Amino acid sequence: MSKQTLSFQAEVAQLLKLVTHSLYSNPDIFLRELVSNASDACDKLRFEGLNNAALYEEAPNLDVRVSFDKAAKTITITDNGIGLSQQDAVEHLGTIAKSGTRDFMSKLSGDQKNDAQLIGQFGVGFYSGFIVADKITVESRRAGLPLAEGVRWSSAGTGDFEVETMERAERGTSVILHLKDDASEYLNTWKLKSIISKYSDHISLPILMKKEAWKEGENDQPGEMAMTDEWETVNQAAALWTRAKKDITPEQYDEFYKQISYDSQAPLASTHNRVEGSTEYTQLLFIPAKAPMDLFNRDKAAGVKLYVKRVFIMDDAQALLPTYLRFVKGVVDSSDLPLNVSRELLQESRAVKAIREGCTKRILSMIEDLAANEPEKFASFYAEFGAVLKEGLGEDFANRERLGMLLRFASSTTDSTSVGFADYKARMKEGQDAIYYITADTQAAGKNSPQLEIFRKKGIEVLLMTDRVDEWALNYLHEFDGTPLQSVAKGAVDLGKLQDEDEKKAAEEAQTQFKPMLDRLKDVLKDKATDVRATTRLVDSPACLVVQDGDMSTQLARMLKQAGQSAPEVKPILEINAQHPLVRKLEGSAHFDDLAHILFDQALLAEGGLPDDPAAYVKRVNALLL
Repeated sequence: MSKQTLSFQAEVAQLLKLVTHSLYSNPDIFLRELVSNASDACDKLRFEGLNNAALYEEAPNLDVRVSFDKAAKTITITDNGIGLSQQDAVEHLGTIAKSGTRDFMSKLSGDQKNDAQLIGQFGVGFYSGFIVADKITVESRRAGLPLAEGVRWSSAGTGDFEVETMERAERGTSVILHLKDDASEYLNTWKLKSIISKYSDHISLPILMKKEAWKEGENDQPGEMAMTDEWETVNQAAALWTRAKKDITPEQYDEFYKQISYDSQAPLASTHNRVEGSTEYTQLLFIPAKAPMDLFNRDKAAGVKLYVKRVFIMDDAQALLPTYLRFVKGVVDSSDLPLNVSRELLQESRAVKAIREGCTKRILSMIEDLAANEPEKFASFYAEFGAVLKEGLGEDFANRERLGMLLRFASSTTDSTSVGFADYKARMKEGQDAIYYITADTQAAGKNSPQLEIFRKKGIEVLLMTDRVDEWALNYLHEFDGTPLQSVAKGAVDLGKLQDEDEKKAAEEAQTQFKPMLDRLKDVLKDKATDVRATTRLVDSPACLVVQDGDMSTQLARMLKQAGQSAPEVKPILEINAQHPLVRKLEGSAHFDDLAHILFDQALLAEGGLPDDPAAYVKRVNALLL
């Protein structure tokens, strides 16, 4: 095939401009990205080689080589991994969000097609080379192809690229960067070694560079350092998680986390352990400092990287962590799983179950340690991940009590999300036999709810639960340390020993005394309310809405409908304050029906809802104002 000139996909041209001008504030990052791609290509060969050893072509030792040529002003990153065919080069180096991995997977069959999450994306990382280069040449041959079927790809990073066939003896890929004039600092052994040491030391393959030696000058000229033909390993050449913790610095942990998570910030916390026993594995897990934008997308692939005996298997091993810990990043390296493990096997394996339980306990221990010893870090963690942690109440029965201890809320006595169930219990009033809470759309709505009036009057603290997941989660947590949890918006108010006999007697008398009015209200509002009753929970407000114990709250029903999900029709109970002037005005009023509807709609507005017919509500209010 003769040389061809082809155009980049439109998005690539935009990406190249972004990369060269604003994507990376630190230009050193280009070497990290290209070395990572080279390592991925070797991992892919290792994976394919499990079923086809001939792909190694009698060169079984995998490595990455970095070299430079001062005269030519080039840096070359070479790997002897899977390599590129001519079609691969056109498709994968000319388009964005297109990877060799994706098409590689499409060629697999059976379990592998569905389950093998492979590596080797030539994505944004490849284009980062244009940060320092005004031209990039890629020379490659895919493992197993004839020597004459190599490919040369080149581009100046503008609107097009060139591709042609070439003869290449070596399997794998060489990425040649033709440096810009202002990037000559990278034509330096010490500079390149320091970047590799900082960003790529954890790469499990050896990264090689040519040794330098002192060369004496001729004709009385001073000598200088010059390259030899001998290669030396410049990284640890061992996966970070396989090394002893005492040999790893905090900075190395941070850089490893950034590499696997594509996060620019250091992690909030980490844990590194080797677990031995009936199941042997190493775990290196990180809690990010910030939540990703798609944290609440439960369908997005998430999970830690799975290795088996240091061979990469898949990126998002979801079976190794429960869904509510999907924010955790890291690596698990198992000594017990087979190299051809599939997702079905992960779901069924006893070893995987043990790893999942062990990782879950380790992460919860990390969070508990933050709560006990680093309150500022814990507050930061909870602000980012507290809501998703609550999902565990419904997913992880074995750790429900531990999760309950970690939950934090605002309350009627404090605005900060800092009150745990244990804190609440420690300051419960004498005679109080329940932990009271209210769910609401916002903290202000909860704090000012009419349903809290009797609790404020008696000085009883009420937890304010404003996360969308709260009511669902509390369906799975009915008590804490033997004390029941009670919603103040469900069922009749019962303060037990905190309510004196006179108050109870007054409530009973009101229910009898106002029975005719209550019955009439019930008849007028039969399409809106399932019942109408007098209550002692109200002090200043005329009415409020509650639901029966066990029913879905009106707030949750609204939330589900707003999200486009089906929700049962909830008909609340209207509770009235028989002593309120507006309620007293109902008796004998010529506008009884209108006042009844206004009373109901105002109670609905007070809890954050809207009347079914806002125009009718406004019309009734206007008529009474005339």
